[in-house]
Amino acid sequence: MSENTLSDNTLPNVDARVLDIPSIDRLLPAAPSRHPPRILLLYGSLRERSYSRLLTLEAERLLKHFGAETRIFDPRDLPLPDGAPVEHPKVQELRELALWSEGQVWCSPERHGAMSAVIKAQIDWIPLAIGAIRPTQGRTLALMQVCGGSQSFNAVNQMRILGRWMRMLTIPNQSSVAKAYAEFDAAGRMNPSPYYDRVVDVMEELVKFTLLTRDVAPHLTDRYSERKEAAEALDARLALDAAVR
Repeated sequence: MSENTLSDNTLPNVDARVLDIPSIDRLLPAAPSRHPPRILLLYGSLRERSYSRLLTLEAERLLKHFGAETRIFDPRDLPLPDGAPVEHPKVQELRELALWSEGQVWCSPERHGAMSAVIKAQIDWIPLAIGAIRPTQGRTLALMQVCGGSQSFNAVNQMRILGRWMRMLTIPNQSSVAKAYAEFDAAGRMNPSPYYDRVVDVMEELVKFTLLTRDVAPHLTDRYSERKEAAEALDARLALDAAVR
């Protein structure tokens, strides 16, 4: 490779009109939001004594202690994806909560080595876009799972893939509670344990990441490829208008 090639910093294949230069100033909002972080929590079981629901309730208590405003979606009566029109009341409730949220918690039992159908149905009902609004993009996400036996990470790993696909800012930490039936007392409260300590870690981290990113999420998730596509569409429309004239 020649010296000239090594020193050539030109970008002939880049559309300079829409190329953005990341700036620290744009990542430091002049007036940070002061309202409590808005966190939506989803759980993945309809059992009367659902350990994913009990773990979600513990997470909510912690989030409230950390100053967050919370909402838990009850998945009962939510139809299967595409099994009802989007105007269904439960679908509309879920979508409105997703739009309201600045961060989310997804908690699933592990069933047959995977996340449950109940949590997947909720995620599938949240679209990538509603018109020009994206109800998940740029929102923070924390992941938890409960296991009937030894500790596993299959469900949280699958949900992490979904979170990335939906362009959410999935935090590094996560929680997996082994033998969940032994980790809650008769009243449904989680016993003191390293598993509980990890839930505290995860919720604390979620609030920190939400506070850090919520005001700059549009800048963090803005993409060159999308700006280029929009510019090319505008160019084509202007060329067509000129030809018509």
